[in-house]
Order: sequence, then structure tokens, then C-alpha cells
Amino acid sequence: METITMTSGVQQIGETAGTVWHVLHDHGPQTLAKLVERVGSNRDLVMQAVGWLAREGKVEISETKRSRVVALRDEY
Repeated sequence: METITMTSGVQQIGETAGTVWHVLHDHGPQTLAKLVERVGSNRDLVMQAVGWLAREGKVEISETKRSRVVALRDEY
């Protein structure tokens, strides 16, 4: 079993947050499933990255009947 150190784990989430931001910037709002596919990382890591961006106020998450949609906030 591989153990990720706290520093490298946080770094990986931060780097994935940057990738998520670029995907949203280039392709517009995405469902979480499509975002995971486009980022090309595992779902847990993408969810952590989305949380990072949400905490920074850079994304909005809305719910539809079938999914959640992530979008950059207007000022970004």
C-alpha cells in the first residue's frame, strides 16, 4: 500500500485544481462526470480539487435533476 505524504498530497490536489480550472476555462461548465473524464485523474482527486477551487471562491456548483455542474465564477 502506497502512502502519500501530506505535502505531496496537498501539492497533487493543488496541481489538479489548476487542471480543473483550465478545463473549465477552455470548455465551459462541466458535469462532475465529464470533468473527471476531461481532467484524466481519479474521481476523488478531482473532487478534492473542485473543493479547493470552491473554497477559494473560483467555482460555482449547481445541481440538476441528474448531476452536479461545476462552472467558473463570472469574475474568472
